[in-house]
Amino acid sequence: MDNGNGGIVRPERFDEDERDRALRPRRLEDFQGQEQIRANLSVFIEAARARGESLDHLFLIGPPGLGKTTLAQITANELGVDFKVTSAPALEKPKDLAGILTTVTERTVFFIDEIHRLKPAIEEMLYIAMEDYELDWIIGQGPSARTVRIPVPPFTLIGATTRAGMVSSPLISRFGIVQRFAFYSIDELASIIRRSAAILGVRIAEDSALSLAACSRGTPRVANRLLRRMRDFAEVSGDGLITDDIVRDGLRRLEIDELGLERYDREILASIIENYAGGPVGAETLAISVGEAQDTLEDYYEPYLIQAGLIQRTPRGRMVTDKAYAHLGFSTRVTPRDDADADQRLPF
Repeated sequence: MDNGNGGIVRPERFDEDERDRALRPRRLEDFQGQEQIRANLSVFIEAARARGESLDHLFLIGPPGLGKTTLAQITANELGVDFKVTSAPALEKPKDLAGILTTVTERTVFFIDEIHRLKPAIEEMLYIAMEDYELDWIIGQGPSARTVRIPVPPFTLIGATTRAGMVSSPLISRFGIVQRFAFYSIDELASIIRRSAAILGVRIAEDSALSLAACSRGTPRVANRLLRRMRDFAEVSGDGLITDDIVRDGLRRLEIDELGLERYDREILASIIENYAGGPVGAETLAISVGEAQDTLEDYYEPYLIQAGLIQRTPRGRMVTDKAYAHLGFSTRVTPRDDADADQRLPF
C-alpha cells in the first residue's frame, strides 16, 4: 500500500521476539502431536482441577526439541497456577532449591529441566519436598546443629530429561505420572509448520510444508528453525512465498539432505564406516574421532540416527546399517586392513 509519498506502508507486525514466543502453544488443544500424552494429561488436569488439588508430579522423557518445556508451561496454564522454571545445573547448592520452594504458592507448577543432572544432596532434599511437602534444613554447626522441617505448599514438580537412564530409581518412583515423547510424524510436523507460518506471517505452499517437514528430524524445534531460514531465502531470493524450489535451494545451502541429516550427521556415519569398518565403536571413541562432546553425540545426534534406521546401538558399541551405506553412497562394507595398522582403526 502506498503511503502517498512514494513509500510502501507494510502491515503492522509483531516484534520478532514476540512472534518466536508465540510459536509455543499455550493450550493443550493447540499442542500438535503426542496424541496419547495430550489425551492422558487432559484427563489428569481436569480431575485435579475438579478436586482443587495439585496435579501429581509429572516426569517427561524424550530427545531435545520435542516439546517437554512447552508442555510443562501448558500444564500450568491449564491448571491456572503459577509456573516456575529452572534447570538442574543451575541448582548448585541445597539452598538454591530451598530458595525456590519456599516462595511457591499452592499448586504451583515447578519445572526442572535436565533433571538427570541434579546433585545428590539436592536430589535428597527434593525427595522429602515431593513426598511430604516439607524441606529438611540444618540450623547451626557442630554438636549444636539440629534439623528442622520447613513446610512448603503442595506443588507439582515437572521433571524433564533426555536421559532417563541417568535418573535414580528413588527419584523416578516419586513421580505419579510418567510420559515418554516420541518423534513426530511428517504430517504432524507439516501441521506445526503451517501453524507457525501463519503466526510469523509467512506464505508457504502446501507441498513445501510437507517437504520441509520431511527434513525436520521428527522435531518441532528443528521444523520451526528451518521455516525461519526458508523465510529468509524466500524474501531475498523470491517474492516471499516458500516454494519447493526455495526449500530445495535452502536445504542445499544449509547442507541438509532429504533425510534431514546435517553435515555433522554424515561425518559421524562416514567416520564409523571409514575408520571403524562400520562398527562397533564405543561412544567415547566415536566422539573423539569426530571432535564432539560425548553428551552432545548421545543426546542430539544419535536419537535421530537410530530413529532413521541409520545406526544401531549394540553391547559392543555403535554400528551403521546397510541403509547408511546406501545413503552415503558406499556400495559395500569396508573391512579392516589386515596389517599392523588395523588395531589402531578398531575401538579396542
